[in-house]
Amino acid sequence: MMSVRSIFLAALLLVATPALAQQSIQAQMSADEFKAAGLDKLSADELARLDAWLDRTIIDETGKAAAVAEERVKKEHRGFASFGSDEPVKGHIPGEFRGFQQGRDYTLDNGQVWRQVDGARLAGARLTDAEVTISPSLLGTAWYMQVGKYNTRAKVERIK
Repeated sequence: MMSVRSIFLAALLLVATPALAQQSIQAQMSADEFKAAGLDKLSADELARLDAWLDRTIIDETGKAAAVAEERVKKEHRGFASFGSDEPVKGHIPGEFRGFQQGRDYTLDNGQVWRQVDGARLAGARLTDAEVTISPSLLGTAWYMQVGKYNTRAKVERIK
């Protein structure tokens, strides 16, 4: 799971990168680094073109990285409050499923852990590697778990 620190650093990168892109490469390097890279041999026009290319590249790559980070955060944090998409979470409960019970934790094969918060019951259910669909409510931030082909749904909250 992505930490709050990682999210903060990604946001900081988005803010700081355009400022870096506006500085010339010469301003970002020491005089020794600039000379060692052979950049002192470029004309003013060539240096300006290099700076423009670097600006575009930094901005483009930052945009791509931000999109990947946003998608990752949405995927990893789905089910916590209203964070992420409205699409159902689909997976399996490895091992034996023995029905619903308030307070029980359900660990999915994707690593997510959900806790039942209502009194829904599914007596007599015994499934191995049960197929699970966890869907968000139409209104609010509640999520409901359905197991296999049973029609009973239990209200759950994501705890991990």
